[in-house]
Amino acid sequence: MTRSLEYGETWVYESLLGTIPGVRVSSRTAIGIQFLGFEAAIIAVAAAYDLWGAVVPGTVAVAVATIGSWLMLRFSRSVRELPTPTAYRRLLFGSSIDVVLGVLAFVVLVTYLFVIDPRGSNADSSLLTELFGAEPPALAVGLALLVLWDVVYRIGTCWWASVVGLWRAITYAFGPETTRAYQRIDAINIGFAAVQLLLVPLVAGDTVLLVAVAGHVVAVLIVATLSVVWQGRQKASRTGPFDHR
Repeated sequence: MTRSLEYGETWVYESLLGTIPGVRVSSRTAIGIQFLGFEAAIIAVAAAYDLWGAVVPGTVAVAVATIGSWLMLRFSRSVRELPTPTAYRRLLFGSSIDVVLGVLAFVVLVTYLFVIDPRGSNADSSLLTELFGAEPPALAVGLALLVLWDVVYRIGTCWWASVVGLWRAITYAFGPETTRAYQRIDAINIGFAAVQLLLVPLVAGDTVLLVAVAGHVVAVLIVATLSVVWQGRQKASRTGPFDHR
């Protein structure tokens, strides 16, 4: 029988999968429902308000979030299969910093979309106006914000995983096999960030958002690569405290 995961061993996203009473679905099914549910909602709203121009951007954003969900689960399960220091596991999963970073990024994004962008550009050329028209339907905007939160949360998680991964690489040393496994985990995070480059064509006309997305990907690439390189230079002998508890 599979042991149920406890607090501090999962992402918040993973914890939510098991919180609905009486509902038990596999991760693959949950990810499929995530994509199909959002995509169906996007098409329905587009049909209701004649917003077909927003379907492609919405689909790309949903695809990024869905792939991000799959990579998050692959990342976390790979970590749990290894001898993981307690401090690293708690910092990665139990601190909920991934949610904090996601919330902060989401607040900044919403402020930019609804306040800064309309003020800094012609009213007809703001991103919201281009997608939803001069009088955006409330339902369309609400759905867009929900999809954006899904994407931004995964961006926050990606950044946190890379930072904690570098801390782990500097603080702990493992045997050759475990070190290679952790390097592969860091590579998953690099792939996690690379997926977000799919958003670049959507924001190519907006310098602020383009710099934000590209800058995030480059930052994760640098930090995760440093983690991989540092671990490669570590000696096989333990150089820091290690706790299996």
